[in-house]
Amino acid sequence: MASPYWVMMGIILILTPVICWLFTAHKPTMRTPLRKIGQMIHDQRYYLHIMGYIVIIVWKGITDKLNEPIKTHTGHWTDIVYGLEGEIVLWIQQAFENPSLTAFLNFHYLFIYLFLIYVTTVYFAFSGERDMTDKVTLNYLLIYAIAVPYYLFFNVEVTSSWIPGMDALLYHDGTYTSFYVSHDPLDNAVPSLHVAIPFGILLLNWLHVKEKGVRLRDWEHWRYHVFIAANTILFMFSILYLGIHWIIDIPLGMAVGGIGALFIHQKQPRLRNGYGTTFRGFTKKKWKDHILVEGLVGLLLLAAIVGALSLQDDRMDEVPSFRLGPGDSTYDIVQQISFHESVEVSITNWGDEQTLEVLLIVVQNSENAMVDGEIDWEQLSSFSEVTTIVPGDTIKLTVDQPKVWTLVVLHHPGGEDSGILEVAITNQYPDNASLTSAYLLSIPSLWITGNVVYRLVRVKKSGMEWYSSLPSHTWSSNEESE
Repeated sequence: MASPYWVMMGIILILTPVICWLFTAHKPTMRTPLRKIGQMIHDQRYYLHIMGYIVIIVWKGITDKLNEPIKTHTGHWTDIVYGLEGEIVLWIQQAFENPSLTAFLNFHYLFIYLFLIYVTTVYFAFSGERDMTDKVTLNYLLIYAIAVPYYLFFNVEVTSSWIPGMDALLYHDGTYTSFYVSHDPLDNAVPSLHVAIPFGILLLNWLHVKEKGVRLRDWEHWRYHVFIAANTILFMFSILYLGIHWIIDIPLGMAVGGIGALFIHQKQPRLRNGYGTTFRGFTKKKWKDHILVEGLVGLLLLAAIVGALSLQDDRMDEVPSFRLGPGDSTYDIVQQISFHESVEVSITNWGDEQTLEVLLIVVQNSENAMVDGEIDWEQLSSFSEVTTIVPGDTIKLTVDQPKVWTLVVLHHPGGEDSGILEVAITNQYPDNASLTSAYLLSIPSLWITGNVVYRLVRVKKSGMEWYSSLPSHTWSSNEESE
């Protein structure tokens, strides 16, 4: 069966011209004639945008591959988030749970996310909005870059892995299971890119028209803006309902989207809008000031990361990896390995009286047992050998099958009165990836954050509007114009 990703992309490819036509129906003059599409791509250098999408796919692959091996150093912070929020998301899921709603939101979660990422760029290009085409493309690339250190160093498990009774309505669902296992580490809950990316687009739209002195409602792309806003609100509900994100992921996602949008809004004019070369106006003093201030902000953020790692080193042995209620099943992911490699999986039952049942299975072989947000343990256990772990005991399993994604499936076999069972899992990968790579991947995020902070300070000092995108050498109010 085809991957859900390619099914969705096929639908998007078919619908793209329809959507572009629909949202320009009120003003057909915006449309680029089909015979001029190729010339437009060449003249506006939109081939660079295509390359940008390739870069982010590669970047995400590198980050995801690093995510699991370094968890022996980074641990996770799910217990702290749970301590702040409790089980509000469980109430949301149970209050609204409905098979039809679940099916719709499963489709919406993947389809509209991909739609907004790709079609928004095409829509703005088709309607002649070169600057917005640049900005929404950079939005996807840079917002993911900003999120990288949070995903690598501040892991938070999805709600369905931590809250007993919370169903994984998105992840435990046939072929969707295989897709998400290979694309989602399930511990990148904070922040939510399903909020950050569309919120970044919304903020870019607002900044764009605000600077032009146009009311957003009067903007010719108002209809598409409303479409994005409506889907962003729906995302905020669906990520909670489907057993994925915590409530705190929403404001943190908006913060990441806001930083990305401000950075893009500030930098795009230097790249495109006739203000001279990219670094025009940069004197030695400016270079020194940028390096000093932005470097200081970056170092403060880096210190926070190092401090977090130090704290995790002290508490890692005290925090379980998963919490299961009676009858619950969940899984940990062992990512693909190469030939002649193996991963040693260490599993400890932290329960006082209750046994834990465990099995290993290749994800594709588990699809039939993943139904409606639940794992059919009886069916799954008929496919693979089950190991029972008594309270307080630790076992080690070896995963050595190459080029496949393997699930370590955990099951709490106790009755309703048996309580919550806590489990600790450690996966020792062959290369035991260095934290240095994680630090290097985080540098763009630290710099972008520092740059946005420094820019806002300079704009305020110069008496400019905070949303101004004018390069500093065009300012006339102070030494920035020198």
